[in-house]
Amino acid sequence: MNSDWEAIIGMEIHTQLATKTKIFCSCAVETGGEPNSNTCPTCLGLPGALPVLNKRAVELGARAALALGLEIQEVSIFSRKNYFYPDLPKGYQISQYDKPFSANGTLTIMTADRDDHGHAKTWRPMTIHIERMHLEEDAGKNVHEGLPDTDRYSYVDLNRAGTPLGEIVTAPDFRSSWEAYDYVNHVRRVLQWVGASDADMEKGNLRCEANVSVRKKGEEAFRNKVELKNLNSVRFMQKAIEYEIERQIEAHESGEGVSQETRLWDEKNNRTRVMRSKEDAHDYRYFPEPDLQPLRVSREFIDAVKAELPELPDAMRERFIATYGLGFGDASQLTSSLATAEYFETAARITADPKASANWILGELTKELNAANKLIEDSLVTAEDLAELITIVGKGDITNNQAKEVLAEMFATGKAAPAVIKEKGFEQVSDTSAIEKIVDDVIAANPDQAAAFRGGKDALFGFFVGQVMKASQGKANPKIVNEILRAKL
Repeated sequence: MNSDWEAIIGMEIHTQLATKTKIFCSCAVETGGEPNSNTCPTCLGLPGALPVLNKRAVELGARAALALGLEIQEVSIFSRKNYFYPDLPKGYQISQYDKPFSANGTLTIMTADRDDHGHAKTWRPMTIHIERMHLEEDAGKNVHEGLPDTDRYSYVDLNRAGTPLGEIVTAPDFRSSWEAYDYVNHVRRVLQWVGASDADMEKGNLRCEANVSVRKKGEEAFRNKVELKNLNSVRFMQKAIEYEIERQIEAHESGEGVSQETRLWDEKNNRTRVMRSKEDAHDYRYFPEPDLQPLRVSREFIDAVKAELPELPDAMRERFIATYGLGFGDASQLTSSLATAEYFETAARITADPKASANWILGELTKELNAANKLIEDSLVTAEDLAELITIVGKGDITNNQAKEVLAEMFATGKAAPAVIKEKGFEQVSDTSAIEKIVDDVIAANPDQAAAFRGGKDALFGFFVGQVMKASQGKANPKIVNEILRAKL
């Protein structure tokens, strides 16, 4: 980016709250299914159908708000947001406007300064002001069929209409696409962590929009902004913001200026393109929803939700660093999800060796999970199983390489470590008399090397260890082999 300019970026995240039913009716929240099969008069917007607020949506909204540092308002108002689009059957969306469910949030995240390839160089804290998180219903979905210059058809599927959403809106606090990238990843992790949302962008239950403008450094006024919509991955969002920053700087410097509009990310051509002119709040003609009472939330309710929240990821990361002596990188990876953090703590408690537990989880277990495209909670190797294997390795009963083979088999079959070790013939010989005989035979078969070692060539010790392990078919206990060889040589 041209050093004379700075980017001004605000973020909006729409997250689908993890309820079983929709926000104003009893239709199930589910993906897939026949189009328009999961609907009722309320979510179809039929005349005379009245909305009834889903209490669970309020509870999950409160979880999300508190975890993101927002203040829950004791009274909030649902409003009608009027606009006309094929996937909005009522001609308006029930949302919130001037009195949102929560507001005035302060959130501190870790963000990275990155090189040209996006690799993190250094991490630093960043404080973001979240203006609001309000509750609303989702619209349906338009499905388009056909290619340009052919017969094209558009269909409307209202299965998603009425799904509960939390819309999280920040102040324009971001100055780079990577800050926005780190923020969205942080919010996704927190929402999943507290169980407020699945926050899976691929499934569409978390969508983000970026409001991007640029200005000359030293300017205080804001210039026209562009809203970037339909960003279906965090990486695409980052690329879209980066492109838009450069496009706007070039437009201002050439004297063209920038129109206030909504643009889409064209991932095939790596550029943004115009979708429509940008609406302002007055275009939506908000007014209070006459069919819903104001939402009143008691202090007791807020305190109860707060008491149910788990330890949040950043606090747990700092505890892992302080308690277990882990580095920032390892602690961050281990707190990437609540399931991973709990898995690590269980293994560390059983083994009493947190660093070995972290190394095995972030190393070999993660390799197996990635190859199988599985999450840690889906692993056939439980934390207790892995802890047993780590303990066996720590005792020196099998080698590290053998343990890797054992873990791969455990991951594939769900068998416990001792069973796999027996099947593979990895049980170690710890009988000192048996090992002593092998050592004697090896030394007798290699008199020149023995003499050279005794003459000061210490590097030959590894040769003898290798010969003993070979003669024992890898079953001799390495620790005992070392002790006997030292004594004999």
